[in-house]
Amino acid sequence: MNGFRYTSYAQEIIFGPGSLVRLDEAVEGFHWQRLLLCSTGTLQRDGTIASLEEALAKRLVAVYAHVQPHVPDFQVVEATALAHENEVDAVIGLGGGSAIGMAKAVSLSLEESRKGRPARAAFPTDQPLVPVVAIPTTYAGSEMTPTYGVTHLENGLARKVTVTDAKVTPKLTIYDPVLTLKLSPAMTASTGINALAHCIEALYSLTRNPLSTAAATSGVHAITSALPRCYAAGDDLEARSEMLMGAYLAGTALSSVTMALHHGLCHVLGGTAGVPHGVANAIILPHAIRFNLEVTAQQLAPAAAAMGIALEGKSAEAAVEEAVQRIYALIGQMDLPQHLRNVGVQEADLPQLAQLALQSRAVQSNPRPITEAAQVEAVLRAAW
Repeated sequence: MNGFRYTSYAQEIIFGPGSLVRLDEAVEGFHWQRLLLCSTGTLQRDGTIASLEEALAKRLVAVYAHVQPHVPDFQVVEATALAHENEVDAVIGLGGGSAIGMAKAVSLSLEESRKGRPARAAFPTDQPLVPVVAIPTTYAGSEMTPTYGVTHLENGLARKVTVTDAKVTPKLTIYDPVLTLKLSPAMTASTGINALAHCIEALYSLTRNPLSTAAATSGVHAITSALPRCYAAGDDLEARSEMLMGAYLAGTALSSVTMALHHGLCHVLGGTAGVPHGVANAIILPHAIRFNLEVTAQQLAPAAAAMGIALEGKSAEAAVEEAVQRIYALIGQMDLPQHLRNVGVQEADLPQLAQLALQSRAVQSNPRPITEAAQVEAVLRAAW
């Protein structure tokens, strides 16, 4: 048995239909009195924010409902100023990965103003000045991780920078499947594939461990079972609940491992080329699996089994290739783009995107060593 290192984070998880009504009780347990909400205009228009305002009553002192995809840095400045102005003691991210990422960015920005200690945590138990509460309405998984991304301009080029700090791992997460019933088919599909990609990448991560592997394998089973049903019937609460459980397992798996080529490419495609993160996941996932297959087949075979593929009488490579074909079929069934050229990425931009991705820590942690941009560009060309 190989050795491993596992880091856990102190989190309270409340899961179940209607669990949003327990938010105020949970917040009271943490003794938070003044909360800032980071969310989106979509959730303001559809009444979701109003439901949260009702649940928190007077504890919610400020709302920043303008979060854009990929968390532009100027919005972090705006939301942090709002937090300072209202002297908040916790910040809520309501929505998908960008809204929850914004809450994390605000939390760490406030931490940097704290006197007498470094902004970065020395230990996972280090308590943040302003903790994060996560209420996911998609399947992106940010609520379980200590990581977020912020996009900024560098020499006229948009760059997405990934930040990891134990203190921004949400202290409280509310998983209410009812909040996902309004999720559009397109967002259901793209964020669902994002969750599946988390599981796949966790299974072959260089820092995988028994707990991440168990969570990822269970997550693959839940996601591939529930996602087609959620897409076909968005009001199927049982399917939505199973899918949200799959996203929870995916986030749990990803929280304790390093990412690899797949997510390194997706972050570059999002931050620089403007491709929505879930869509980038759908396009890149099959190609990243195939690129790594020569060294990851044994690690990915359990994912194939979790998808219902019989392993007996076939090689691990053959089983994983069958899983890739099923993933392709699922992506096509949900009308997600399958090529970069379909989402505005120009062929002439592929070399630059490959160079940017090569600088990513995720790409440098890939199980199949990547030493030159040409390897990354080959994956992008296969996806183009």
